[in-house]
Amino acid sequence: MVQHESTGQVDSDDGETSAPASLLARLAEVFLTALRLGVTSFGGPVAHIGYFRAEYVNRRKWLDDRTFADLLALSQLLPGPASSQLGIAIGTVRAGRLGGFVAWLGFTMPSAVLLILFAYGISTIDDIADAAWLHGLKIAVVPVVALAVWTMARTLAPDRSRATLAIAAAVTMLLAPGAAWQIVVIAGGGFLGWVFLRQEKDRPGKASSRFGRKFGIGSLVLFVVLLVGLSITSETVSNRWTEVFASFYRSGSLVFGGGHVVLPLLEAEVVEPGWITRDGFVAGYGAAQAVPGPLFTFSAYLGSIIDFAPTLWLGGLFALGAIFLPSFLLVWGGLPFWDRLRSNGPFRNAMLGVNAVVVGLLLAALYDPVWTSAIGNAEDFALATLLFGLLAIWKLPPWTVVGIAALGGIVIDAI
Repeated sequence: MVQHESTGQVDSDDGETSAPASLLARLAEVFLTALRLGVTSFGGPVAHIGYFRAEYVNRRKWLDDRTFADLLALSQLLPGPASSQLGIAIGTVRAGRLGGFVAWLGFTMPSAVLLILFAYGISTIDDIADAAWLHGLKIAVVPVVALAVWTMARTLAPDRSRATLAIAAAVTMLLAPGAAWQIVVIAGGGFLGWVFLRQEKDRPGKASSRFGRKFGIGSLVLFVVLLVGLSITSETVSNRWTEVFASFYRSGSLVFGGGHVVLPLLEAEVVEPGWITRDGFVAGYGAAQAVPGPLFTFSAYLGSIIDFAPTLWLGGLFALGAIFLPSFLLVWGGLPFWDRLRSNGPFRNAMLGVNAVVVGLLLAALYDPVWTSAIGNAEDFALATLLFGLLAIWKLPPWTVVGIAALGGIVIDAI
């Protein structure tokens, strides 16, 4: 039995609360708090982290600053959506693993529902390419991704060595696109980081002492088994449900460096096989910028559009669960070992290389499919330039810029 330093909550060794009478109340509290954040958290992962700290540390005092920083470091180091994984970790600390699930559910549900509804609207349009406002959404993706590349490059590839890795990764993906090459590039970045890069030693944390190691090992083993097994099964068994689950699970497992990096991974998984058109893909990604919550809920839109489930809702929820499952396994698997993991120099050096090459992956995606699908003439480029200025200089929130982009698409069509 271990008592929380910051909240006084007493937990058992496996991370579940030892007070069953208060468990439902805690779960309801975690869910409603995360739901409010899911409705109001615009602006992407960095903004989400700010909202989380204001809510969980300053307002509710569920965590102290040190524990919050430890959980944030874990969520950023693991592959997957950092803000969602931070929410899962905080919910787990507050109310056990079930608390981690309801924290994810509350934060994710609003944007997932909105994007599935958007997919319903898209499905009624005969020709997506001829819809002027949808063309505006596609143009909006250009400045959003360009700004993400620029911001991530300054953080994740700030020196000559890492910038070289990023450029090499971009060139590789432009000349040899595809999901298989993305895995090779990520693995190569990790190897080169392990051999050549160095990072100063981080201070030890205290976030992981209470969680059962047996469950953690089981979660990590299941993560690897599913990652390998689903890929093999989808190649040998002709079943669309298995193929879709494997594609979204693989995408959720290999995202390093931020939510926008899921764009090239998902594009390789769903556009190249012909499951969804490039126009529909980019338009949906534009819509994802206009809703609150995690960017990974873009998967709910894609699952709704892919023709494999009897209803759009079922397809959207299926894809959503597949892409987020790795996050649960990694967070719950990593928490018991986080103190030791973060002090492992070679591992942290490898992550420097991985983070650098994901900048290159996103740079390649900025050209294809984003630029090639959205920019066709000088008018399109002018609108994209205006939108970039509104984002980067005037600091308008992305959902506002997306709305302006939709109107701009209509204006361009009328010219």
